[in-house]
Amino acid sequence: MQSTEDTIRSVVQEVLAELQKKNNGTSVPKRERQDGDWGVFADTDQAIAAANEGFAGLREASMEDRAKIVEIVKRICFEQSEELGKLELQETKVGRLEHKIEKLQIIKKVPGTEWMKTDAMSGDHGLMIVEYAPFGVIGAITPVTHSLPTLAGNVINMVASGNSMVVNPHPSGKKIACEGVRRFNRAIYAATGLQNVVTIVSEPTLESAERIFQHRDVKVLCVTGGPGVARAAMASRKKAIVAGPGNPPVLVDETADLDNAARSIIAGGGYDNNLLCIGEKEVFVVESVFNEFMAAMDRAGAARMNSSQIDQLTKAAFSPPENKDDHWHLNRDLVGQHASVLAKHAGMSLPESTPLLFGETDEQNPFVPEEQMMPFVPIVRCRNADHGIDLCEKYEHGFRHTSLIHSRNVRTMSTMGRRMDTTLFIKNGPSPAGLGLGGEGYLSFSIATPTGEGVTNPMTFTRQRRCVMVDDLRIV
Repeated sequence: MQSTEDTIRSVVQEVLAELQKKNNGTSVPKRERQDGDWGVFADTDQAIAAANEGFAGLREASMEDRAKIVEIVKRICFEQSEELGKLELQETKVGRLEHKIEKLQIIKKVPGTEWMKTDAMSGDHGLMIVEYAPFGVIGAITPVTHSLPTLAGNVINMVASGNSMVVNPHPSGKKIACEGVRRFNRAIYAATGLQNVVTIVSEPTLESAERIFQHRDVKVLCVTGGPGVARAAMASRKKAIVAGPGNPPVLVDETADLDNAARSIIAGGGYDNNLLCIGEKEVFVVESVFNEFMAAMDRAGAARMNSSQIDQLTKAAFSPPENKDDHWHLNRDLVGQHASVLAKHAGMSLPESTPLLFGETDEQNPFVPEEQMMPFVPIVRCRNADHGIDLCEKYEHGFRHTSLIHSRNVRTMSTMGRRMDTTLFIKNGPSPAGLGLGGEGYLSFSIATPTGEGVTNPMTFTRQRRCVMVDDLRIV
């Protein structure tokens, strides 16, 4: 017996020595993976490795455990919304506090495990079922505009379908994103014993994003951000679920309820200082009701600007194109600022509570073609509804993101819906109604427009697996 043990020990030592010899000078030195700070890692590879371990834990966990995680994230977002909303605004310095808080409170509307399903088909030759399985580790890019709400919604969707997640947040929203991950993971571990269900890179860079895009253990990408990072994700060799750019136009025709249209445009275009990608960005109004509509905007509480004031604001908000192939360049310092701050650049003094600025422009004003994310909406005259639809189509730029109409004419609504071909088409309401806030439907802050998944939900992050029982289990 002792001889056998000695032989085994000798063989093991020889194998280990041979492996060590092969590794010397040719392989990357082995690093001990740090456990991180409740899912927060300085090193991208360590964050991915931890998320991979988190996925292994989820594979062994029950659907009940997933449901617990979903409820934990929703509860933290709701109960700690005021504190977390303040932290997000302090860091990002864009938007309105009341809306930062509300965006966390409404995370409860994001769908969870209840959306998971199994499909079945039976026939003469037995039974077939299709189950929806996780991919594994999903690499997520989150924006500065809704840093923690986007991350929280992604966690709910992805974990509900059994995936783990590694996040590269926008650098200007990294602190609040990391704080959210810490709080989520602490509570998840206490309730389920699962660790690193979501991990995050504490100092995100373009290089860390690229590492996530290329890493073999990251199976799918989910990108919510600007056009640059969206293009980079789609250029990777992985499945990418991409929330691309938008420039949502609004048409107000001669049949519209003008007071409702005005209230809706202010509610959507002024929400979080127009940071929502679905928010009303430019408005085209049929000429016959133009003056009445402008009066309705006055009554609803928006602040009207004259042409001179609009010119001053435009000069502050944009730099002109450098050549014929260029476009207007946005002054990032004004993005997401209060209407009262924008007004100062036009020589106006307004209370901080002012929700939105508006004024008449022509279609050449850069506020029309550019997705500017400021609480000012240009109002442009159009001859009739058909002309208005033409302008909406032109300035939406084919992003197929979001468009809106205020009308009582079913044919006009139908024509615009077909022509615009947008992921979200909202009729007679504010833009947030397209995400279930004042309209029917569910919520997500990741709206995959160029890749076609639409408003994401748990099923977005699944792959189909088919199981067949031949000639048995059909019971009818």
